Formats: sequence, structure tokens, C-alpha cells
Amino acid sequence: MKRPTTGRSRHSGGPNVGRPGFAWALPATIFFALFAIVPLIGVAVMSFTSWSGLGSPEFNGLSNWNKLLGDKVMMQSLWLSALLTLLGVVIQTPLSILLGVWAAGQQKNRAVLSAIYFIPLLLSSAAVSVLWRALLDPNFGIPGQLAGIFGGDGNLLGSQAGAIAVLTFVGAWQFTPLHTLLYQGAARSVPPVLYQAAEIDGAGTMRKFFSITLPQLRNTVVTSGILMVVGGLTTFDTVLILTKGGPGTDTTITPYYMYRKAFQSFDFGVGSAIALVLVVIATAISLIMVRATGYDKMNSAQEGI
Repeated sequence: MKRPTTGRSRHSGGPNVGRPGFAWALPATIFFALFAIVPLIGVAVMSFTSWSGLGSPEFNGLSNWNKLLGDKVMMQSLWLSALLTLLGVVIQTPLSILLGVWAAGQQKNRAVLSAIYFIPLLLSSAAVSVLWRALLDPNFGIPGQLAGIFGGDGNLLGSQAGAIAVLTFVGAWQFTPLHTLLYQGAARSVPPVLYQAAEIDGAGTMRKFFSITLPQLRNTVVTSGILMVVGGLTTFDTVLILTKGGPGTDTTITPYYMYRKAFQSFDFGVGSAIALVLVVIATAISLIMVRATGYDKMNSAQEGI
């Protein structure tokens, strides 16, 4: 009788069994290198040069960086970018979670209402900005027709507080559906047995949401939060179309200031330096969020484990 072997077979399960080799990731790696890494290196090099778009760039050392350190508009733009990003996260996160959990249920007409709600995802940011600029026109838009509600001249974009409120609202209107989709998929992956056990213990709807659903959505909260932060820090077309950085420089966020320096003032060296600052800040915040939440140490493919 053949004696059974005690060693692990080379075909037995293991952490690398069934995983594709590096060759599968090679096309994506090449694409990322050509359209992300190489341009980023070019921007980093250009941040140490002076170039107006004509002729050849001239090396000027740390001159561009010294300009940014003493630029009050640059410092203000960083604060405004942080403010708009924070407002977006604070407003969109709870809305997305509640709508996503609701959309994952079996309510009547849920599919139809979800499809209508997701319409903003089909539109570009430029189209959304043009739409809301027309709707908020102080003469012919909603404020002009409802002067008693909006008060004054109805120009919501005429003050810093009003302009920031409009930018926050438009961003939430367009991108909350995207994050709702993420939470909808995550909520559907929560094991039903957890809810069944909770019902046996007498838990109500609110208790099940805070004790089961919300903890199980932890991974998605981190993913959605990173997307919101990166998206908020790189917002550009909405500000360009709705406020043009105004009134004055009251909504001149960092990406729009980069555009002004590079493509209006033709100072591509300073514009490149601003772009590099944005990349470093967005990357640092993303890494901090991943490490602080323990997201990088989670090995399970199941939510919340």
C-alpha cells in the first residue's frame, strides 16, 4: 500500500496559486508609464526652468519655487482647495452611504428612481457647469425668478460664501451618484446571515445599520474618501466655467491658479511647480488615509474584514 505523502504538493493551494504573472500587467504598466510617469518627470524638470511656450526652456534653479513661497494667492489657493475638498467629503459621504444602502434594497420602483438619480454621471463636468451657470443666472435663472427667496440681486456667485456654496452643491450633485454606486455594491456584498442573526436578537433597522452595515462598509468608505480627496484637489473645469476664480481671487483654487499661470500668463515653469505641489499633496494625503485606516493590511476580499 502506497504511503501518503505529508509534504505540500506543488499543485496544492497557496498564496500565489492561480495568480497571473507579471506579463498580464505589462500593458497597463507601459500605459501608466507613458501617460503618467513620463509626463510627471517632465513637469518636475520644467518646474526648475523658465519657459513662455516659445523657444527653449532655460534653467533657473529654485526661482519658481521661491516665487510660490512668497505668493499670497498661491497660499490662499491651497486653503480654498482644502476647504472645497473637505466640504465635498463631509457632504457627499453621508449622502452616498444612505442612498447606496437604500439602492441596495428591494424597495418598490427602486431601479427606476436609481436610474434617474444616476443621470448626472452621464454628463461631463463642463456640461454640468454650463447647465448650472444658466440655471443660477441672476437675470434669467432661478434666482431671478425667485428673488424673494434668494434676496438681493440674486447673484449667488457674487460673494465668496455664495460661490463656495454653489461649487460645493454642484460638485455634490454630480459626483454623489458615483459614490452611491460604490456603496450600493458594497452594501449588497454584506452577508445576509448577519442581518438574520440580528433580527433574531431583536435588532431594529437603525441598530442593524450602525452595528452591521456601516462597519461592513469600512473599506468602501476609505476608497470613496480617497477618490473624493483626489477629485476635490484636482477640480478645475467647474471653477473655470462657474466662477473663473472670482469674485476677485475668492475661488481661485490651486488647479485654476496653475491654469492661470501656465496658459494665461505663459509662465510654464511656475505652472509646473504648482502642478507638482498638487501631485505631492494628493499623493501624501492618499497614503496617510490608507495607512491610518489600516486599509493596506486587510487581506480579505470581503467588506469590513
